[in-house]
Amino acid sequence: MSENKDKVAFITGANRGIGFETARELGEKGVKVILGARDKAKGEAAAEKLKAKGITATFFPFDINQPSDHQKIFDFIEKNFGKLDILINNAGVLLDSQRGNGGNLTSLTSQEILRKTFDANFFNLIALTQTLLPLLRKSPAGRIVNLSSVLASLTLHADPASPIYEFKTFAYDASKTALNAFTIHLAHELRNTKIKVNSAHPGWVKTEMGGPDAPMDVADGGKTSVQLALLSESGPTGGFYHLDDPLPW
Repeated sequence: MSENKDKVAFITGANRGIGFETARELGEKGVKVILGARDKAKGEAAAEKLKAKGITATFFPFDINQPSDHQKIFDFIEKNFGKLDILINNAGVLLDSQRGNGGNLTSLTSQEILRKTFDANFFNLIALTQTLLPLLRKSPAGRIVNLSSVLASLTLHADPASPIYEFKTFAYDASKTALNAFTIHLAHELRNTKIKVNSAHPGWVKTEMGGPDAPMDVADGGKTSVQLALLSESGPTGGFYHLDDPLPW
C-alpha cells in the first residue's frame, strides 16, 4: 500500500513461523522488510520466497545472542535506509522440559535453562532495542512490537478458572512476563514521542514451538504483530494485545 512504501521493518527470527508470516504480511502491505535469522541458507531462501511475491525483502544474518550482530544490523539499516520504522522483536526460545498437561516443574527448572531463556527472550532483546532506538527516533511513526505470550499473564496464571492455569513453563513464562514489564516501562518513557511500544500475543499457532495441536494456522500468526506495527497516530501504546483484544497483565 502506498502509505507504507517508505516504511522499513526489521523482524528477528524471520526465516520461518510467525516471524516469516509477519514479514510476509508487512511486505504485502508495502513495507520494506529485513529478515533477521541465524541460518544463512534458510534466511536467504525465506527472502527469495517473499521477493517472488513482489515484496521488497532483504535477509540479514542475525543472532539475538551475539552482541556484535546488534551493531552490525544498526550499521546496515543506517547506511541503507537512514531510519527504522518498525522493530518486531520476534525471536525467542522455549527451553522448559515440560509444557502443560498439569505438569509444573518450577522447582526443577535449572539455572542454566533460566539464564539461556532470559538471555534470548529478555536481556539481549532489550540490548537490541536500545541499540536500534536512535534509528526508530528518526521515523515519523516508530513502532516496537515485543512478541510476548498469553503465558506471560500473571492474572491468568493465578486464576484457577483461566484456560492457561495448568500450563506452567516457568522459565519461558517468567521471561515473557519480564518482557511485558519492559513494554510498559519503555512505552512510558517514549509516551511523548512518535514511537509506540506494545506486547503481542500471536495466539497458539502451529509452529515448531507451538506444536501440531495448536488451533491457529501459521498463516494467521503474524496478524497481531502487523496490526501493532501499523498502528495509526491515535493507536495505543504500552498495551498487551491479541488481535483487537487487550489481555490482562
